[in-house]
Amino acid sequence: MAAKNYRHALFCAIVTLIISFPILGFNLEAKGISVTLTGAETSTVIAVVLAAVAVFVFQAYRDSFTGLLGKLPRLNPLAGREPMEQAKKAKLESWILTGIVVLALFWPFVVSRGSVDLATLVLIYIMLALGLNVVVGLAGLLDLGYVAFYAVGAYTFALLSQYTGISFWMALPIGALLAALFGLMLGFPVLRLRGDYLAIVTLGFGEIIRILLNNWTTLTGGPNGIGGIPEPTLFGMEFGRRVKEEGNTSFHETFGIAYSGEHKVIFLYLIALVLAVITALIIRRFMRMPVGRAWEALREDEIAARSLGLSRTAVKLSAFTIGAFFAGFAGTVFASKQGFISPESFVFLESAIILAIVVLGGMGSQLGVILAAIAVTILPELAREFSEYRMLIFGAAMVLMMIWRPQGLLPMRRIHIKLNRQE
Repeated sequence: MAAKNYRHALFCAIVTLIISFPILGFNLEAKGISVTLTGAETSTVIAVVLAAVAVFVFQAYRDSFTGLLGKLPRLNPLAGREPMEQAKKAKLESWILTGIVVLALFWPFVVSRGSVDLATLVLIYIMLALGLNVVVGLAGLLDLGYVAFYAVGAYTFALLSQYTGISFWMALPIGALLAALFGLMLGFPVLRLRGDYLAIVTLGFGEIIRILLNNWTTLTGGPNGIGGIPEPTLFGMEFGRRVKEEGNTSFHETFGIAYSGEHKVIFLYLIALVLAVITALIIRRFMRMPVGRAWEALREDEIAARSLGLSRTAVKLSAFTIGAFFAGFAGTVFASKQGFISPESFVFLESAIILAIVVLGGMGSQLGVILAAIAVTILPELAREFSEYRMLIFGAAMVLMMIWRPQGLLPMRRIHIKLNRQE
């Protein structure tokens, strides 16, 4: 057994060298109009060798390492305590979520403009992760093309504003409903698929949408994208220095205050916050309704769910439709925030990041997904000096998380109902 482990470890180390050295061990240097291939610095070569050695040691003694990681929770002094009562735990989670919302309301008024802009992006990812949590976390349907619904919502607003001059507030429900329609259309072909087959089909659907947006140049602008997307207004008040549409007024002139670009950023943030709260409340309500129980039943055992009389068609279609609806919400806000969108904003990496947020937070757990979205979005920005190794660190964190705590940061707790004994 030991010899087999060593052979496997040596193979993994060689693969690491083969993959890493061509990427990190060579540099392309431009000299005039020609590009030459040169060797990397000594420190880079040493780092590649050390990485291969680390892979060899880990693979050779993987069982020992995983055993040690499995014992880490025992170091927690609260690990042996009695589980909290369901009613008390639900009340505590409600207080925590309420505290987060109250803190978020005051957040934009005490921090810089860049922090508010980043917080808006966090809220967009929270909406996306909560929507995908319905499909993956609750219904157990692996969706790798979720970014397609995000793109539908964004392009709906961009195209409607460009060709019809429709406002943000009218485009918001239209974009969400159109994304839900696409989710319904995706649901029909995948009714009989599960697992890897379902993931491949949804991945293909996401790529079809992206390629369609990229090639339909007469409508979407193709790779050039769509610019000049209008910002949301507040009862006809615009947040720009000058009014763009006839009949509107400017926010700073209406209230007699000096113009500031922060007003628009804060307003967008508050819109995203309200929509994120609405998303969380609606999905939380769905989870307590029969349709939420049906999602969980389908996730646990599809055959048993069908034997109980649940319609597989209705359950799957409802999960895809509701999840896509909130992705359309997020896409509309994203388009308004950026003012410019292109197909490159909706690549597969976005779907992977949203799925990672759901897995890291805890499948089906709303609070866990919110915390994971905050962490995944903000932590890379706090470590900009390691921007070149961002995806490497992200991948390593995912691996360690799956080994140490595969159920996620805050796993979903089932609500137990206690029936009184009948005399």
